[in-house]
Amino acid sequence: MEWKKEWKSLAVILAVFLAVFYLPVGLPRFNMAVMEALHLAKWYAQEHVLLCLIPAFFIAGAIAVFVSQASVMKYLGAGAPKALAYGVASVSGTILAVCSCTVLPLFAGIYRMGAGLGPATAFLYSGPAINILAIILTARILGLTLGIARAMRAIGFSVIIGLLMHFIFRKEELEKVKAQARLPGHRLRQMHQALRGDRGSGQWAGPGV
Repeated sequence: MEWKKEWKSLAVILAVFLAVFYLPVGLPRFNMAVMEALHLAKWYAQEHVLLCLIPAFFIAGAIAVFVSQASVMKYLGAGAPKALAYGVASVSGTILAVCSCTVLPLFAGIYRMGAGLGPATAFLYSGPAINILAIILTARILGLTLGIARAMRAIGFSVIIGLLMHFIFRKEELEKVKAQARLPGHRLRQMHQALRGDRGSGQWAGPGV
């Protein structure tokens, strides 16, 4: 018998029992807190889930269906040029009116389609902050200067955070690049680029070379 595991299980059971045993049920403050929590959960299900999360899942599904994996890997992949990948990821949220919750399905969708963790994180961070509605509202209420500053700083911080995530998980990203390089579509693109390069060099070299 492994006493360490047994003591951990016993401690968890005892902690749960004591927490339930000493619940202050009947106190007005506790009852009000529980009711407010349930009301908030009900409001979230009726308003936020139906009007925000479900449309976000449909958008993520549309991206998976209508946007090819090759395009995602070309512009946002772990092996894509850093300037291109982070530039596209940090400004893509401009056209999407998403919040910090509804951006999660979109982040998961592009990441599963082959986007690098760094560019996907940059999109996750900047998407809610630079959507066109948020920028217009900020500029209208707080002034044009703060509206522009919000957009620029959100883009800048998203790139920094994305690069940090890429650096922290660089081993996993390297493995992802190697796995993407073994995909048939990636090999076909490399062969096509090589053929175009050979044709171009042949034209420049002339028929006698």
